[in-house]
Amino acid sequence: MGPWALGGLSLMIFVESGLLFPFLPGDSLLVTAGLLHPSLGLSVAIIALCAFLAAAAGDQVGFFLGHRFGRRWFRPDARVLKTAHLEQAEAFFERHGGAALVLGRFVPVVRTFVPLAAGTSGYPYRRFVVWNLTGAFLWAVGMTVLGSLLGGLPFVADHIDLLAVGLVVVSVLPIVVTALRRSHAARAEERATATTRGEEAAGDRS
Repeated sequence: MGPWALGGLSLMIFVESGLLFPFLPGDSLLVTAGLLHPSLGLSVAIIALCAFLAAAAGDQVGFFLGHRFGRRWFRPDARVLKTAHLEQAEAFFERHGGAALVLGRFVPVVRTFVPLAAGTSGYPYRRFVVWNLTGAFLWAVGMTVLGSLLGGLPFVADHIDLLAVGLVVVSVLPIVVTALRRSHAARAEERATATTRGEEAAGDRS
């Protein structure tokens, strides 16, 4: 199970970092992996290394997407690629400069769009690489080690299965909430459209 879990974790981190899907729970999954590393048959170093490579590679993709396509994919009413998300990341990047790539790595959603903002702003690529590698390393090592240290606490060790399930639930919860919100918004839009059409038809008959 270890290699499959490691591959799945790395894939989710890469997608969250580089493919503009900000709702994947990278933080909690990485802490969970560190917590369960003995059961998975994986060392903390291997988990941290794979997470580091996936995060750094994902941010590289985000930078190149921003540099190549700019803001053209974003819309104010989009479900995922909202203009507001990009503007938030751009403001964060403008305020902190290259350090935003380190600070933003620890902030969900922001970490997805900050590399893109760096690309759209024309930030020098070499400087981006330095900050990107620094942020990805600190985040990957920090989250994995945190999980491992938690696993060493007596209370956590005695309830590790329950806590692991709780972390997984917390990890998946944002995705479920987002899906429910989208479904609710879609139904509300359909009802509004149907009501408008009904009123227009009634007006035509009168």
